This record gives sequence, C-alpha cells and structure tokens, in this order.
Amino acid sequence: MRPVRRSLVPAAAALLVPLLVSAWGAITSAGPSGPPATQQAGQQAGQQPPPAQTPPPGQQVPTFRAGVNFVRVDVIVTDSRGNAVKDLALADFEVFEDGKPQKVETFKLIDLAAAPERAGELAREIRTDSDEEYEAARDDVRLIAVFLDDYHVRRASGMSVRTPLAGFIAKQLAPGDMVALMYPLTPTAGVRFTRNHDSVIDAIERFEGRKFDYRPRNEVEERYAYYPAAVVERLRNQVTLSALEGLAMRMGSLREGRKSIILVSEGFSNSLPAQLSDPVAAMPGLGNPQRGVPILRDATQAEEWHRFTQEIDLQRELRDVYDTANRNNTAIYTLDPRGLAVFEFDINEGVESRTDRKTLDSTIDTLRILADETDGRAIVNRNDLEPGLTQVVRDSAFYYLLGYNSTGAPADGKFHEIKVRVKRSGVQLRARKGYWAPSAEDLARVTAPPKPEPPAPVQRALASIVEPFRGRYIRSWVGTSRGEDGRTRVRFVWEQIPPAPGVEREGAASVFLIAAGEATRPYFRGRVPDVLITDGAKPETGRRGPFMAAFDAPPGALQMRVAVEGPDGRVIDAESRELRLPDFTVPQLFLSTPDVLRAANNREFKLLAADPASVPTANREFRRTERLLVRFEVYAPGTGSPEVTGRLLNRAGTPMTDVTVKPPAAPASTYEIDLPLAGLAPGEYLLEIAAKTGEGEVSELVPLRIVS
Repeated sequence: MRPVRRSLVPAAAALLVPLLVSAWGAITSAGPSGPPATQQAGQQAGQQPPPAQTPPPGQQVPTFRAGVNFVRVDVIVTDSRGNAVKDLALADFEVFEDGKPQKVETFKLIDLAAAPERAGELAREIRTDSDEEYEAARDDVRLIAVFLDDYHVRRASGMSVRTPLAGFIAKQLAPGDMVALMYPLTPTAGVRFTRNHDSVIDAIERFEGRKFDYRPRNEVEERYAYYPAAVVERLRNQVTLSALEGLAMRMGSLREGRKSIILVSEGFSNSLPAQLSDPVAAMPGLGNPQRGVPILRDATQAEEWHRFTQEIDLQRELRDVYDTANRNNTAIYTLDPRGLAVFEFDINEGVESRTDRKTLDSTIDTLRILADETDGRAIVNRNDLEPGLTQVVRDSAFYYLLGYNSTGAPADGKFHEIKVRVKRSGVQLRARKGYWAPSAEDLARVTAPPKPEPPAPVQRALASIVEPFRGRYIRSWVGTSRGEDGRTRVRFVWEQIPPAPGVEREGAASVFLIAAGEATRPYFRGRVPDVLITDGAKPETGRRGPFMAAFDAPPGALQMRVAVEGPDGRVIDAESRELRLPDFTVPQLFLSTPDVLRAANNREFKLLAADPASVPTANREFRRTERLLVRFEVYAPGTGSPEVTGRLLNRAGTPMTDVTVKPPAAPASTYEIDLPLAGLAPGEYLLEIAAKTGEGEVSELVPLRIVS
C-alpha cells in the first residue's frame, strides 16, 4: 500500500504525562519470502531437491520489485454473496493514484485456503526475534493481533467475550497463523507474535474488563488514580489509542502485506455524564452530589460546547490511529463485546435516557470509524460474534496483491489516494484508500550514510540495561571488590520484575544461590534472603528488595547457579552464569564495580549516605524525581593518590558534563558521586568513572536509563 524501503519516523505514542508507550520500527522493503534456512525434515541428506514446477500456460510468474516509489496494494474481491472471486487476471485490474492511471507491474494471488498441505511447514515454532521477522514476512501467513482494551470494556462484557474469542483462535486460525495479544499498557516492543495458540487462549480466558473502574492496579495507574474521573477517562483514551498506533507500526515493521488488528472495545468518549464525573476517580461518589441522581433538565450551552470540543479532540485522535494503520497496511476490526447494545450505562448509575442513547451511539460510531477507515469491519450490535470474526480470516485468507511504480514519484510526505477498479460487473471490491509518501527528509535519511557506531565499551554498557526476557521474574547484578586474604569480594543482588500489565502471576519469594569454582565445596550456598517472602510477610530489611548475598572467592573462574523460588518454595525460574573474578592483589590500578543506590527523596538519600552497608539496586532504570548515590573503591599500588574523575556521557559516548567525585575519608578507599536526575531528559546515559596515576589509567561505565 505504501512505498517500500522508506524509513518510518519513529513516533512517540504518548500515553499520558509522564507515561509513554514505546513505538518503534523502521519499515523495510517487503520482497518475496525466501526458502527456510534449513531443509525440510523429510528431505534427508543426499536427496535431490524436487524439481522446480513450471507454471501453467498463461499464468504470470509473480515478480517482486522494490524501490522508493514502488507501491503494493492488496485487493479483496467478492461476489454478491460475499464469496471470494478467484479467477481474475492482471488485465482485469486498473489502478489510479490521485486520479492518474498506473501500470500494474506485479500481480500475485494470495490464497491461504488453497494450500493446506503447507500447514506443517508453516507451523514451526517462533523462538527468537529472527524467527518472528522471517515468518511474519511471508505473504502466505496471517498476521493477527488481538487488542484487549480492558479500559473500555465492562467486567461482564469482558467475561462474555472470552468464549467467542477463544473459539475463534482455536477453530478459525490455521496452525501457521501468527497471533499476538496486547493490552493498553503493554509496551509495543514487548508484543510478540506466536504460533502457540493455546497460550493466547489461556491469556484471553483471564481477560477482565475495567470500564469505569479506576482503582489502580499498577504503579503507572497510581500516578493519576486520584485525578477527576473525566480527566482519567480522557487519559485512558489516549493510552489505548496511542497503543493502537504503536501496534500498527509494530506490525508494519514486520511486513508489507495485509495485517489485521481485532480491537475488543466498547468504544470511546471524551466526556462523562455528571453522575460519573467524580472529583476523585478512585473514590466513586466521594464529593459528587449527582452520583445516581437523574438530571431531567437539558444540557446548558456551556455543557454542550464542552462536550463538542471534547469530541472534536477525540476525532482527531481517532484520525491519528487510522492514518497510522493505513500507512502500515493494517486493517482494524472493531469488536463490541456488549452484543446488541441497548444502554451505555447501568440503571443504578442514574443517567437519563437521552444522554445514555447519545453516548451509546457516539461510542459505537468511534468503532465504526476505525473499522471503515482502515478497510476492516465493525462487529457491533451483534449477539453472535462468530460471523464477524470469521470475516477477519476470510479477508486475510484471499486477496490479490498488486504492485506498481508511482508515475508521480511523490516525495512530499502527503497522503495519496489510490483507487482500484475491476473489469467485471456484479462484484464488490475493497482496497486501501491510499498511502503516505515519504518526505524529502525521509528520503535523505534513507540514503544518508550510516552514522558511526559508538565505541565498543559504550555498546556493551548499554546492552547491559536491555530489559530481561518478559517471562523472567527477577533482575540481578553482580559486583566485585577487594576481599580479605587475597580473595575477591563478590556481591549478588536481585530485585523482582513486576509482571506486564494485564498479566497475573506469582512473584519471586526468594532466590537460592550456589556459587562454586574449582574447589570441592561451594563458596556460597543458600537463600537470598534466607526466608521466603509472602504477600503478608516481609524480611528483616523491611523492604521487598533489593536483596544481597556477599561472599569471598579466589580470583579466576566462578560459576553461579540461580534458582528463583515462588511463595511455596517451588522453583519457577533458573539460570546459570560463568564469571571471571579479577585478582585485586596484582600491583596495578583497579576500580571496584560501582554500587548504584537510588533514593526517592532527600530523606531516603540521607539514610543511604549514612549507611555504608546500604544494598545497591540491580535496576538501571530510574525516574527524573530520583537521586542516585554511586559508590566505588579505587586500588592503586604504592602510596600515591590516584586522580579520580567522573563525567556524564550520552548514549553515543559523547561527554556531556563533569560530575563531582567525593574523595574518601582516610583511611577508607570508597569514593562517592551524588547524581540528581531531575535535570536529565528521558533517555539513556552513561556515567564514566576514571582513575589515573603516573603508571596507568582505568575506567568504568555505568549505564542509566531515565524513563520519566
């Protein structure tokens, strides 16, 4: 639908201040799917591959073109009964861009239903990002995302939609189809497409709607739970719609062909009736004299104007969503779980009938707009959802894929209309409305030479703050310093990783650590902490983390076995590590691994600074409201004092500013850096710590990610 090999400018999908949903993806050229990297399981070594099949006479061999001005258009053609028309040829189609005829250069019929024998090949498991990208790029694979908008689905509606959605996944999709699940607060980078349909069904069966329920369930929601309900409702709209934009861009980065999003939602409205406009969202009814009281008067002119301006803002936000979906050739199928909806509000909420009907119609209209503008379908006002869901599969199972080089070769960054005609009467045709051309800046960015990469130490440091795999329960850190009797002091620290929004799971209650080397006995064996942490009990530290174990080991190889235990003592995750411990007895300049301690306020900072045994954090993601205390030791041979400096670098390794290093009080060797984060914009940084003597110099990079 849009020019291939153009760079899509990453758009920040703003959820709310200071919350952002990450949206990423550079859209690459969509060419033919190559053969699998490995031979088929049934093709043994030494066997000759089957001969290439010759296409029947008159059938065009599909060729694929790619270029800045090359546009691909998928076209769905059905008869009067909605059945697919499968006997059209290239000569039957005409394509117009901005009213000007275009020469169709490539033509391909995508018919997934006609190739059931390939199901075994297509059903190979998705294990890595490379697997996902390779398989999703195939034209003969359906790519479907289910967006569970719990912010705009009532609890009862959420429970009733589980069965038809699960049935759709289980019965309608083929083994090779790739599916992803997303909630409004799911980071776009965390969305993964899978062929494990059972895991998707399990997640759907736990779906729970939270419409008009503003009780916070995570740290993000706690930030605005006590705003007025009308404000929170608008923020929820922004969260959901921005996440939809990010999802469309994520899918667009995987392939050019048709893709589908099933949006499970009851629609959107930027205004609330007086009965629900509580001053404090998380405390319904508090301070709202209109709660449950019907208002029989007509709305005032000021109220009507406010509602009108709010709906104008909502329409603008909807336009951003369907524009992004069209750019990324992604159809949105909106599914209203209420079925045949009669009322928008419950009877006990006291909203009078005219306001109720007006709100109901406007919310359903938002679902129709998103579907109509993206070549999807609105599954609304239906008690039987199965036919609408079946249409999702039909639309993506059979279509014609046309390609042409734009004669206008636009590079204006504007939307260009596409119209497709077919030379046969009595058929219905659906195609994309157009595409967004790259701007001159986009083209310059594509053709510009690559920027030099940051130095290797900078890349390694930044790689260490990559978020752990989404299934992990803990984040851990290992630091080394000088120990006693020529040994190396090892500190192992762990913290819990909260589950993704919408995911319920047990948390880590303890870690069982075994650290061993070449000696027959391990250097450490035990729980960290030495008690299981349950929801009702906390360890002696009075906190839920971080937790630390410290032990001495001789320099050299060290193996660590980490077993994460649940509240019942059962192992829920495990990993192994191999480390090389430095020998601090060698007469040369050394730095210990810097400890990073975080404080939410000045009082916490003073407590950390006064306690030399404070446990460092394993996390490297911080807020701008926090203040860091970085501690490290310097070991220099001889009696001279080394010159110790610190400075802040950007993610490219370029120096930004010097930071003050507080020298140790004799005879200690611990240096400190007080690093407030309020003056830093969200992004990734590096704290460089360097020590220098006349005999040499050493440095250490501490990566930091500022999120808000």
